[in-house]
Amino acid sequence: MTVPAAPPTATAAPQPPVTVRVFTQRFSSTPRGARLARHLALHQLHSWGIPHGTEVSETAAVLVAELAANAVTHGRVPGRDFELRLALDAGTLTVDVSDARGERRPPGPGESALPTGKPDLPDDAESGRGLVLVAALADRWSVLDRLPVGKTVRAELDLPH
Repeated sequence: MTVPAAPPTATAAPQPPVTVRVFTQRFSSTPRGARLARHLALHQLHSWGIPHGTEVSETAAVLVAELAANAVTHGRVPGRDFELRLALDAGTLTVDVSDARGERRPPGPGESALPTGKPDLPDDAESGRGLVLVAALADRWSVLDRLPVGKTVRAELDLPH
């Protein structure tokens, strides 16, 4: 009995290994927790090779600060923390901030980001622009359901090559 010859195999170009770095931490739903989230995010990015003061680091700092402040202000459930998750792959930095409040879902991309009942936000208003800023800084952003309860606001930054 003859065994059929194996089909010729094409040699593929070597692929660089896929490395995804992930940092996840829970913080108290307080202004202090939000500040700590921003601080630790910058420290983590620096350890991943994104130095303090670079455009990516500064943009990520603002995104974390805004999303954490929103989680503390609008998503706070007494006794429940919020969660920060950073994921870095070859081309994208993903910032996820999750909270336990599902019924107060912020508007998603393309929806009105102005607070309900405030169609004409005064220029000197001290709040109400967080998601507008996130939309301006992030390459993509979305609002996702969080299981078993709550929501996650995700912002993505495309990294320079």
